[in-house]
This record gives sequence, structure tokens and C-alpha cells, in this order.
Amino acid sequence: MKSLKTLIDKYALLAALVIGAVGYPFFRHLTPLLPPLIFIMLFFTFCKVNPLDLRLHKWHFITLAVQLSLSVGIYYILRSPMLTSRLPHLNNEVVAQSTMLCFLMPTATAAPIIAGKLGGSIQNLTCFTLLSNFATAIIVPLFFPIVNPIGSMTFTSAFLLILRHITPLLLGPFLLAWLIRLVYDHLPRNKRAGRTFVLPRSLTSIPFYIWAGTILILMGDIVDSLVSHPFDIYTLVGITVWATVSCLLQFILGRSIGKRWPAGSHGTDYQDVVINPAAAPKTKSGISRITAGQALGQKNTTLAIWMAQTYLLPLTAVGPAIYMIVQNLFNSAQLARAARQIS
Repeated sequence: MKSLKTLIDKYALLAALVIGAVGYPFFRHLTPLLPPLIFIMLFFTFCKVNPLDLRLHKWHFITLAVQLSLSVGIYYILRSPMLTSRLPHLNNEVVAQSTMLCFLMPTATAAPIIAGKLGGSIQNLTCFTLLSNFATAIIVPLFFPIVNPIGSMTFTSAFLLILRHITPLLLGPFLLAWLIRLVYDHLPRNKRAGRTFVLPRSLTSIPFYIWAGTILILMGDIVDSLVSHPFDIYTLVGITVWATVSCLLQFILGRSIGKRWPAGSHGTDYQDVVINPAAAPKTKSGISRITAGQALGQKNTTLAIWMAQTYLLPLTAVGPAIYMIVQNLFNSAQLARAARQIS
């Protein structure tokens, strides 16, 4: 059973990409499941760590600042008159929105699981995941109405509309997880025994497998869109190139930030030793390097594609989809390499 689980962990993401693309006529019908799946993934992620035990580190703020600055900066650069005049066959607005999303997306809920498998800090990355989702819940309602006005709605109306849909999806799981923890910890029998809420080890990998399931749905939806609707090949190539560059760039930048500003602590359960007992680096900078790399590079593409289809130009969803493919190939390679280290 252990060898089967290791095999699934190594190839689940790659298999989900292929199966979702091949089975798109079926999986495209499951897109209404995406918001509840996002909610569940976030809920299990936030259940793993007590909010009172979370510690913010310098690399958290530096990484978040880089993420938000790049997302806004790249949008205005790619739609600048200079680039528009030099690339007349390219729909610069679509490419700009798509690439902006590739940077703006919050950290994936499965990122702490991947980081744990690679030897990073689950606790520190869970903390950044929470911080990243809070920032997204604030920035998206402010920025999206400027990028793509919603019909004849005023900025305030569009802001409140997006806020009403985004905030419960991103912050609701955190509040629910915290409420369950508070109730459990304050039950008389638990207080007498000194017990506190701890998510069972058998449930900690659930976000990873739900994430693999969402990839099936997303691949089905994206392939169906490309097959069913005409698209500009120049724009599609532009989106693909920028999504690939943004993915690899963010993994590299994140690792550089973690190495330059390592965290002073990583939590008592910083590594998922059950999954990968030999992968953890021995130095603080090595642990932070992996953690920050996953924090900035591994994105919640499920949320980004849903946001693109709901609030931006339809073709912009292709960018996060390409990003999803690249990051999953990158993560699959990392997991395979880590598995070889203990084989």
C-alpha cells in the first residue's frame, strides 16, 4: 500500500492533466463543482495549523510584495502603446490580463503538502497561504473593475459584486476552521484532558487529491473551449509563452527570496516526515528556499480560471490553464527527484 501511495503521489498531477484533456467531453460539465472544491481545499489547509501559532517572517512580506507588484506592473507593461504597436497581430489586452492573473493568483491550497513532501515548512507555507488569500480577497475586487469594467456598472457596484463572491470563498474556510478549533478546544472534556484540535494525519493530504480532481475538471473545460471556439493563434502563443515564463520565474524568485531571507523557525511539524522522511534540507536557508519557492510559484489555478471566466475576458482563462500545466510538470519533476533521494 505504501508503494502504491508513493506512485500515486508522484504521478497524480501528470495523470490528471492527461485524463482531463482526453475526457474533456465529460469533465467540462463538472465546472459548477469548482467553487465548493476550492472552499474544501482551503478548509482542510487552514485546519492543519492553529492561527494562534502562526508566525509571520520577513520572506512572507517580501514574497507578497513581489507577487502584487509583478501582477500590476506586468499588466500595464504588456498593454503599453509601445508593445501594442510592435505586435499588431497580438491581442495585448488578453495577453496582459492573462499574465496578470498568473502573478496575482494566491498560493495553492495544496502547496503546503507539496512543500512538506519536498522538505519545506508546512507551517510557514500555510501561514503564507492565508496571507496570500487575504491579499487576493482585497486586491481582486479593487483591480478587476479597472482592468475589465462589468457592463454599465459603476466601480463601487462592481467592487461590491466581486467582493461578495470572492471574500466568502477565500475567507469563509479560514473562519470555519477557526470556529471548529475554538469549539473543540473549549469543550469541557477536552479542556480537562488538555487536548487541542489537531487534524488527523490521514486527512492532511486531502487538499492534494482534491486539487488533482480539480485539474481533471479544469483541463476538460479548457480543452473544450479551445475545440469549440475559434481563437487567434498569435494571441494563444503569446499567452502560452508568458504563462510559462511567469511560472518558472516565480519559482526561481521565490527560492531566491527564501534563501536570502530564511525564516528563524519552521514549526514543530515543519516537514511531512511520513510522506518523505529524507527530503528535508538540513539548513534553515534550505528549508526556507523550498518553502518560499512553492509559496510564490505554486498557484491556485482553479480559483484563477474561475475568476477569469467570471470577471475577465474569456480567453484569459487559458493563461492560468497553461500555468497549471507547467507548474504541475515542474512539481511532478520535483516529487520524482525527491522520491529518488529516498529510494
